[in-house]
Amino acid sequence: MLLQSPDEVWDELHRETSKAGLDKIMELQGFYVKSGQMAAANIGNAFPKIWQDTMSVLQDECPSEPFDVVKSIVESEYGKELHEVFETFEETPIGAASIGQVHRATLKRDGSKVVVKIMYPGVENIFRGDVRTIKMFCEVAQPVHVAPLIEIEKQFMTEFDYVLESQQLDKVRKNMMAANIAGDSSKLCAIPKPHLDLCTKRILVMDELNGNKLVTELKNDMNRQMERMSKSLGKFGGDETEMQKSFVKEFKLGENGPTSEQYETLIKLLDAKRRVSNAYAALYNYSVGLIPGANRKEYQDKSSLPINHAKLIDDLLHIHGHQVLVDGVFNGDPHPGNILLLGVEEGKPQLGLIDYGQVKTLSKEERLLFCRLILALADDDKDAIVNALKEAGYKSQRMDEDIMYTYARVAYDEDNETLTQGKHIQLFMEHLHDSDPVEHLPQQYIMASRVSILLRGLGHAVHQSRSVAKAWRPIAEKVLRQEGEL
Repeated sequence: MLLQSPDEVWDELHRETSKAGLDKIMELQGFYVKSGQMAAANIGNAFPKIWQDTMSVLQDECPSEPFDVVKSIVESEYGKELHEVFETFEETPIGAASIGQVHRATLKRDGSKVVVKIMYPGVENIFRGDVRTIKMFCEVAQPVHVAPLIEIEKQFMTEFDYVLESQQLDKVRKNMMAANIAGDSSKLCAIPKPHLDLCTKRILVMDELNGNKLVTELKNDMNRQMERMSKSLGKFGGDETEMQKSFVKEFKLGENGPTSEQYETLIKLLDAKRRVSNAYAALYNYSVGLIPGANRKEYQDKSSLPINHAKLIDDLLHIHGHQVLVDGVFNGDPHPGNILLLGVEEGKPQLGLIDYGQVKTLSKEERLLFCRLILALADDDKDAIVNALKEAGYKSQRMDEDIMYTYARVAYDEDNETLTQGKHIQLFMEHLHDSDPVEHLPQQYIMASRVSILLRGLGHAVHQSRSVAKAWRPIAEKVLRQEGEL
């Protein structure tokens, strides 16, 4: 009977259970926070909107350590008083996640504005114990998750050395700048510069990026545009899902939202209207507005214009596609809490990418094989997909090619109701495993799969679903052509 219940019944159930889940995660902390972040990131488009919103606090609003603990860590790591290194150091953290918390500060030596990430005491041992427990559970109850957990555990363990993370951050940043992808506000993204000489195992110091979380800015943008269309939050009872449906319906854009080109057309139209409105306001203010007691008209700045959601998703895919396929050095954890949006008030939105604790490296051979797999997926060439998967090391009991093909599509390319036969992604992956139990997954590509799934989840959340293989195809083709394989 519950399955046939109306939406409001399900929504109430989701609110109750997601809150109970969040309370338990906050109590357990450790790796369980990472699990909650997966829900917030909408991995596999598997989580209801209420769960995503409830778990979003885990991205940077976890319980933090008191300042005296932070101060003692800083002074222990540097062997000197905090004020000898930092001119200012804000006691209240600007963010707290699963492994550490972040504080704004100013360097004493040159006045640079930085953020300082401090690792929680004892967190490494807690994580190791949590992952061991979860692996034991999966071995008994959900064996389909054991292989990914082994690789994820290996990558997570690199997060407990901030010297290594700072070096990884520096390498990815330099790669992106060399490719003309990262840099000033004219580039697709900004990546903070680490102060390598100030980074220790438990402290990471880097330049501050001035912006908010991407998902926060996109929600704010949605609210602004709903106000512009004279549909206040009150009409929808604060229900953001209903707001989004109305927004899509208003512009007759379909379920997947507007394309980047449609957004640009809308933005240009509204910018022209904004300029006319400002010209009228200026004329009024310097005539009628000069009369004592007259109300002056307000000007609209560029922050009132819509943000091109489609372009941001396309840019994220391009950035990470370059990291994976060209550089072979990529961030394996681009969840929404690690993506900022800068320059909104100036009307020049730019992605800000942070947190490089889970950087994965592919060899040239692994990278080229993955490029071939991406091309096969983009072309929906089943034989080529299966051959690439076999070459990568995929093994199952029956080596069922239909299962292999479907696994590759879901793991690296896309997820939709047609592909997953209308099943929840978790149940569908278990169905695949039960049909032909996996004996070995290509470990080298598990983090690439994670990148694909995380970016797809963000796309689903903002009505911008994508085929990752089709988005990455031009990059893969260029790489293979340069290597003489096309």
